Amino acid sequence: MEVMEASAGYLVAADQRLPVGYKQTEVGVIPADWVCPTVAQIAANRPNAIVGGPFGSDLVSKDYVATGIPVVRGQNMARQYVSGDFVFVSELKAKQLQANMARADDIIFTQRGTLGQVSVVPWEPFEKYLVSQSQMKLTLNSEVANCLYVYQYFVSANGQRQILDSSIQTGVPHTNLGILRSYRIPLPPTKTEQEAIAEALSDADALIESLEQLLAKKRHLKQGAMQQLLTGEKRLPGFSGEWEVKRLGELADIRSGGTPSTTQPQFWDGVILWCTPTDITGLNGFKYLSDTSRKISSLGLKSSSAEMIPANSIVMTSRATIGECAINTVPVSTNQGFKNFVPFDQVDAEFLYYLLLMQKQGFISLCGGSTFLEIGKTQLAVFEVSLPEPKAEQTAIATILSDMDAELAVLEEKLAKARNLKQSMMQELLTGRIRLM
Repeated sequence: MEVMEASAGYLVAADQRLPVGYKQTEVGVIPADWVCPTVAQIAANRPNAIVGGPFGSDLVSKDYVATGIPVVRGQNMARQYVSGDFVFVSELKAKQLQANMARADDIIFTQRGTLGQVSVVPWEPFEKYLVSQSQMKLTLNSEVANCLYVYQYFVSANGQRQILDSSIQTGVPHTNLGILRSYRIPLPPTKTEQEAIAEALSDADALIESLEQLLAKKRHLKQGAMQQLLTGEKRLPGFSGEWEVKRLGELADIRSGGTPSTTQPQFWDGVILWCTPTDITGLNGFKYLSDTSRKISSLGLKSSSAEMIPANSIVMTSRATIGECAINTVPVSTNQGFKNFVPFDQVDAEFLYYLLLMQKQGFISLCGGSTFLEIGKTQLAVFEVSLPEPKAEQTAIATILSDMDAELAVLEEKLAKARNLKQSMMQELLTGRIRLM
């Protein structure tokens, strides 16, 4: 396809500058030959083209059967096409609710609950679907609008903003059929151009989905490897002998954290890194901590119970959120929501990091505290784990798991780039800034 970019020339309007060949509409600046219809104007000209689900009493849990006509609910709308685990109703029940049926190429919108969910009804494996009470269905005039183009618009940032901004916020956030009919959409004048845009964006979706599936598979493989390698179930070549049972207090010096007085400005904004649980959760699974959002001064460190944790130690959340770990690559201090492990010489820090991650459920089971979960230094010091005595085997295990983490990091970066590219494509293609001709 030939790509034609928007003209760089401008013409001066009374109150704004518009690119030559473009116009201002309710949905923003679009090409002059595009239109901006409402959903009602692109819907099929037949009864029940825009319809919600059944009334509450018309569809209840006792109507569900093992097989039959699938019911589209919120959990079936995670992707472009409705999918997943369906509940079903009988053919007889479906006939009674014929007005609430959806078929291939219809678009489903969530009406209450998780607003902004949008999915398309596929051609297979089912001939028809029943819309649940929390969804709405749109059947398009296929001569005017392409269903995948309309879907891509309503999952874009602009489409989502229109859905959320028009929602009713009293009680449970919700919308209704009247609001759905009033949504506006920037629409290229020909189905050919709509289809070209939808195809380009669907290809981007396919890439994202393939990366998500590969990432999920690799994560599953890593979890399996951790389970085998960190329990001695699988031994690496060249290593043998029984693993030893040790207390965590025998493997590392366990240190606590603290918070300087927040009423003393001289304790803050120094050069000492001061870690909070948000710094750990913000790593999104990345295992190395090299910076913190807040810093304290030397005076702040001395005035509190915070301790310096040398580089290549493990900081672990021990209050509310239990067992989230990171290896600090530089010296840090932490707040009181941490218990930190400074490994002894015979312990590989990377191995201890993975070993601690495996103990999360065990740590949680020991937690006390009436208002939130918390595990103490004494409990951790006597907590028993198994590990190989030779540090070389610990290092070998940690190296394998670190290599798997590195592979995951590469895939996560590719996925992030693919998602960003899709967002950029949507912004350009769905506004006509770039034309596919």
